[in-house]
Amino acid sequence: MIRFGVIGTNWITESFISAASEVEDFKLAAVYSRSIETASTFAEKHSIAATFTDIEEMAASGQIDAVYIASPNSFHAAHAIACMKHGIHVLCEKPIASNAHELRQMIAAAKENGVLLMEALKSTMLPGFKAVQDNIDKLGTIRRYFASYCQYSSRYDAYKAGTVLNAFNPVFSNGALMDLGIYCVYPLVALFGKPDVIKATGVMLDSGVDGEGSIVLQYESMDAVIMYSKITHSSLPSEIQGENGSIVIDKISEIGKVEIQYRNGTSEDISQPSNSKSMYYEAKEFIELIRAGRTESSINTFANSLVTLEIMDEARKQIGLVYPADAIETK
Repeated sequence: MIRFGVIGTNWITESFISAASEVEDFKLAAVYSRSIETASTFAEKHSIAATFTDIEEMAASGQIDAVYIASPNSFHAAHAIACMKHGIHVLCEKPIASNAHELRQMIAAAKENGVLLMEALKSTMLPGFKAVQDNIDKLGTIRRYFASYCQYSSRYDAYKAGTVLNAFNPVFSNGALMDLGIYCVYPLVALFGKPDVIKATGVMLDSGVDGEGSIVLQYESMDAVIMYSKITHSSLPSEIQGENGSIVIDKISEIGKVEIQYRNGTSEDISQPSNSKSMYYEAKEFIELIRAGRTESSINTFANSLVTLEIMDEARKQIGLVYPADAIETK
């Protein structure tokens, strides 16, 4: 069994536990929260034996082999490095870090301590994304990648009423790009690598984070267009356009239906059945990697995570989105 600790007690942690519980060799052993009351309540709900309010203590306790990190983005690097120094494997919720500088430090810690580090970006683990990879050659020469993820945030109403929750607080390295835009950027990187040119625009909110934005990226023979938002809603699908046809993806963040629409008017459904719990696949990949003694995923690779953050760093620079965590890189 792989004994897991969880850092964070929010809804995403609940979703991870539910999905990971269906993976062989998963055992939930510990929970960390800044509040002992919160940790105890969560532990009781999920029958967790050990509770902690100190990361170092949990990492050194001998009671966990791996950790799932779902703390606010600004804490990801510190929490991950503290765990890896004690030989703990780390599955870290997206975005894996506040910026590329932090991720480089995390990768160095993973290599130094011989442990697995993986970004918990679920969409590239789904059978639907594998279907895209396996069939993309049918499109001929690729000319454009288009991805859209615009979802009106339930916390935006509170923001407009004067309450700035974590989702719109730059202290926690948050905002639309980090929360939703990454779902558009990461698959692009996984499919096509690093772009040559990045041009970004966005709408900044008074709190200091972005409410929505767009990125145009140029490659040698194609371009990419990305739209994301937490202050508007859209049902647009995403699309990869080639000279022979297009792959249409129903939802870039949680790929389900995938269809090739050929230029001659025919279509081909290449969708793949998947577990109803979308986080199942990232948990399965992570546990299988540990069992195999591997320290890097071949899907959510260090390179993919790093290039994704480099793109987002540049986009943030262009729209004036700065986090307190960015200041550390300049010291």
